[in-house]
Amino acid sequence: MTIRQRYEGIISIFKEIMPEPKTELHYDTPFHLLLAVILSAQCTDKRINMVTPALFERFPDPESLAAANEDEVFEYIKSVTFPNNKARHLIRAARVLTEEFGGEMPTDIDNLMKLPGVGRKTANVMLAVVWNKAAMAVDTHVFRVSNRLGLTNNSKTPLETEKTLVKYIPEELLSTAHHWLILHGRYVCKARRPDCLDCRLRDYCKSYKV
Repeated sequence: MTIRQRYEGIISIFKEIMPEPKTELHYDTPFHLLLAVILSAQCTDKRINMVTPALFERFPDPESLAAANEDEVFEYIKSVTFPNNKARHLIRAARVLTEEFGGEMPTDIDNLMKLPGVGRKTANVMLAVVWNKAAMAVDTHVFRVSNRLGLTNNSKTPLETEKTLVKYIPEELLSTAHHWLILHGRYVCKARRPDCLDCRLRDYCKSYKV
């Protein structure tokens, strides 16, 4: 099986089983999605969705969050991982948005990555989810699943994985493929015990052994 045949087979199955995949993070504005994505680092979407309604109500825009102090923000997010660091990142990101971007969310990766707490993965999530741009965010699920399936060849870094996926996945499907791989890794190709027997992709998977 060639690499292109593997991609074509996996994409065709994903189209069938997940025709309209979406992020599982709840949000109402691009600003609130940014907060949710920053908070979701090394934490479950389920947990983030439990804490963000109150956070979003208290801080509806960058200006309100930029004026907050870390202790107040901490109280809203204390049940997530690394709440002290994340409270600091949220406030600083809001201040940069307010002071450098007039409260408007940047729509390109370079400016998004100027926001504290925003790395390449988070910036690509914003581009893919909010603006449906051809961006591939590589989190732990995408990194693991891509290597297991054989979409990448033992990539050592998220950036290496991203470049390979962007090379082989049609541009118009990149933002959708981002969700396919995350959801597949979350519910089927799990880290410790992948559900290979129930996986529709197994005939195209490099790691599957009959």
